[in-house]
Amino acid sequence: MIRIYSKKEIEIMKKGGKILAKILKKVAQEVKVGNTTNYLNKIAEDLVFKYGAKPSFKGYMGFPKSLCVSINEQIVHGVPGNRIIKDKDIVGLDLGIRYKGYCTDMALTVIVGNPDKKVKKLVGITQEALEMSIEQLKQGNYLRDIGAVIQKHVEKNGFNVVRELVGHGVGKNVHEDPQVLNYAEGGKGIELKQGMVLAIEPMVVMGDWLVEKDKDGFCYKTRDNSLSAHFEHTIAVGKDGGIILTKN
Repeated sequence: MIRIYSKKEIEIMKKGGKILAKILKKVAQEVKVGNTTNYLNKIAEDLVFKYGAKPSFKGYMGFPKSLCVSINEQIVHGVPGNRIIKDKDIVGLDLGIRYKGYCTDMALTVIVGNPDKKVKKLVGITQEALEMSIEQLKQGNYLRDIGAVIQKHVEKNGFNVVRELVGHGVGKNVHEDPQVLNYAEGGKGIELKQGMVLAIEPMVVMGDWLVEKDKDGFCYKTRDNSLSAHFEHTIAVGKDGGIILTKN
């Protein structure tokens, strides 16, 4: 079932999303050489509670932490631990919170130090793909339009979109219908309507788009160990375009 949220509900999510964006910005500032991924998790979790929210990932399907930290070939759902951040790492941060009964979800990728131009391009193109897809979230468009824009932009720039991992609806629950593909599938799919709230999250890789799950049972990484990047916003479908809920 795809939920249609009221203006009042979306306004609550917007307040929660603003908090989430503030937190993730502060965590991103601590992505430095020598810091551990556990340290980043503690900062995120402390701030979530400070702002009167709750971490929505912790305990979800057994996930043990509040923040997902995915480095280099890790695409999503990296579990924080004792891993130390190194120069030229690409660090993906993914955080979800529950605020006044509603969930928002956001991710960004941080480059450590000064890596080569192709790495910068990978991260930049992934972010651009998300920004371009947001314009498609207007009433009367279709789910396929989102994935088509992402795929076209990514592939024309020489990268690949991950197929097995997708975006999703979000609101009352961490994950809701519909699934939001980052590539164009046959047929138009579901028509977008005002009040739908979607987490759009392009996951882009330098090499092949095939993935595998890590031994910990949570983290997904590229099968060929190529580098990856990930950006995400929670967005409400509007009359003329997407309304980003996860921004300062």
